[in-house]
Amino acid sequence: MSQTDQSYASSLFARQQVSHEQRLAQSLARARSALLDLQHAEGWWNGEDEANQTLDAQYIFLLHYTGLLERPHYREKARKLGNWIRRTQRPDGTWPIYYGGPGCISVTTEAYAALKLLGDPADAPHMVKAREFIRAQGGPAKTRMLTRYQLALLGELDWSACPSLPLQLIIAPRLTRFNIYELSYWARVCTVPLAVLADVKKVVPVPEGRGVAELFPAPVAPDVLYAGADPKAFSWGNLFLQADKVFKWMERTGIYPLRSSCRERCKQWILDHQDESGDWGGIFPAIANSLLALYVLGMDVDDEVFVKGMQALERFEWPDEARDETHIAPCVSPVWDTAWSVLALAESGLPPDDPALARACDWLVSMQIKRKGDWAVKAPHVPAGGWAFQFYNDFYPDTDDSAVVMMALTNGSPESKDARLAAIDLGKRWLLGLQNSDGGWGAFELEVNQEVYNEILYNDEKNMLDPSTVDVTGRVLEMLGLLGASREDPVVQRAEAYVRREQEADGKWWGRWGVNYIYGTWSVVRGLAALGVGPDDPAMKAAADWVESYQQADGGWGESCASYLPGREAEPMDPCPSQTAWAVLTLVAAGRAQGTACRRGAEWLLAHQEDEGLWSEEAFTGTGFPNAFYLRYHHYPKYFPVLALSAYRNALAR
Repeated sequence: MSQTDQSYASSLFARQQVSHEQRLAQSLARARSALLDLQHAEGWWNGEDEANQTLDAQYIFLLHYTGLLERPHYREKARKLGNWIRRTQRPDGTWPIYYGGPGCISVTTEAYAALKLLGDPADAPHMVKAREFIRAQGGPAKTRMLTRYQLALLGELDWSACPSLPLQLIIAPRLTRFNIYELSYWARVCTVPLAVLADVKKVVPVPEGRGVAELFPAPVAPDVLYAGADPKAFSWGNLFLQADKVFKWMERTGIYPLRSSCRERCKQWILDHQDESGDWGGIFPAIANSLLALYVLGMDVDDEVFVKGMQALERFEWPDEARDETHIAPCVSPVWDTAWSVLALAESGLPPDDPALARACDWLVSMQIKRKGDWAVKAPHVPAGGWAFQFYNDFYPDTDDSAVVMMALTNGSPESKDARLAAIDLGKRWLLGLQNSDGGWGAFELEVNQEVYNEILYNDEKNMLDPSTVDVTGRVLEMLGLLGASREDPVVQRAEAYVRREQEADGKWWGRWGVNYIYGTWSVVRGLAALGVGPDDPAMKAAADWVESYQQADGGWGESCASYLPGREAEPMDPCPSQTAWAVLTLVAAGRAQGTACRRGAEWLLAHQEDEGLWSEEAFTGTGFPNAFYLRYHHYPKYFPVLALSAYRNALAR
């Protein structure tokens, strides 16, 4: 190439660079303004956390079971829930656990039962399609255990199809291997009230003609719970099957030691774990189960405790007046959404003491939890100081939120500096006190990782534990790096060793709380980079290589929830803003902001920005429980692209 050609190419490249940078600046200015418009006056952001229709169905079941469905306020609410369930049914008659996923027999069965309870006729076309699918899958006896419990409460399935849950678990001492504090927080706060329901076995039948007998292709065998067990094989699963037979014999014969006192202990545990707001654990299943348990133990629906619990459930609703419908979220996420919004806006160039950031940081400081919760059972000497995901969940702060909040609190007004630093110091002490022996962090508590609990019969979704995960550990490392921690710190060394051990051969990391390998890899790479691990490090290079290899032809990234299934690891889907943002952030942290892949990812985000300045997506990119429960965080495509494009622009400028 001649010198003239080289000069022209250089000039053209420079003009393209200017154009690209100008587009970045314009995009970020629009996005920042739009994101600020979503902030509430008190300083927080809170986007919808959408899940599947089992929550809406179970709300309807709860209203029927407690008699509240007869009250006009709740009858109207149930009508609108029914509208949502009908509208979200797919043309094949099914409901999935995530958009684009296969029809799910459990979700479809619960949705069908709820609509039937509301009066939808069995011969209506939408009901016929759903019924054909359910029967073809084997009927309600093939649903997950939690669906079976719901049907048993309504008298639509015999209790013999449901596992026993011994009440004695509540009084088992900590010295034994089997006690409730070996369960994850979400399992514990749901299991205690569920054990009451399984023990009392109170049935509130649905009105005549509104049951689901037509869903059963054949009578349910009395021993359906034990179908498929291998009597010759020793396993924890088979041991629990045999134990269940013993418990059912005890129930039939009345030989049940300490039954009455255990019921009282369970009731007191439930009452003691209700937040002042009325919530239990900040999640719908725990609140619904606790209300049902208190009801079967004799509590009136007009009791103050019960009323507060129902009010808590109403705060999980997302009404749509234009469509005359409403639906239920599994939880709310204001602390999480606020902390990430602060980080995105600060990275975009908003001054750290900007009034919007100052309000947000002051609100985050006010949300620090300074009372001890269940986590203190295993960590009694650790001072309280974490943050929860929700507005109200004082018993269960989590490590991931706490790490992100502490990063966000490096912003804020000069007047609040002392308060912010004090909050960070206390939060850090709490967080470091929950590091597991393997070097990583679980989401909520210390050393809740005994695999035997995933074999408990009612837990056929394998979600009873809260072990260390690389995505949470990566986030903690990022926070520690931002706060000035050294790689020579023993805490950091153990955590870094843990995430390096967990890296897969092709460079990616599995993500527990987001879908999936893109999420896990982003979390770890950002954490290592914050500690000063450079792009030439073999782990960083392998991770960046994998992210680049996973990019799709149009420049974006997309990974399906199916990627958690064996044999379908890293299964792609159409690109979406949140996952593309995570990939761009990974490449920036790995020192590849100047590379072609990162630029193409940024261009994809620029091309998909919507007129109002932000992004949207229908994809479920949040993980509740792999292969069982997924979340569509409506604010993910709003703040993560802002963070990614800002980090990319800033890296280019450097």
